[in-house]
Amino acid sequence: MDNTISALDKIISERKDDDPSTSYVAQLHHEGLNKILEKISEETTEVILAAKDVTALEKPEHVIREVADLWFHSIVLLHHMNASAKSISQELEKRLGTSGLQEKASRKR
Repeated sequence: MDNTISALDKIISERKDDDPSTSYVAQLHHEGLNKILEKISEETTEVILAAKDVTALEKPEHVIREVADLWFHSIVLLHHMNASAKSISQELEKRLGTSGLQEKASRKR
């Protein structure tokens, strides 16, 4: 797993139970699943809007920033569900070398 994602995974895990008045991660966990899902929905919309911007083809920096926000909040969600970014990395590693069409078909069973 990428070192940055590993470091972020560790930080989010460590801050999960911190004081919500001093940690954004703790605040999200304290506010609960619905708040975390609300942030993911918001960030997903921002990714879509940024990607639809015609200048994104020449300058994808805005899309990159929005996807980073989405990944961050997705990792917070994983930790809220007692999982981690490492578990996603492991799942993706299992899928390497498998056609996306095959992988999708295998889920229908």
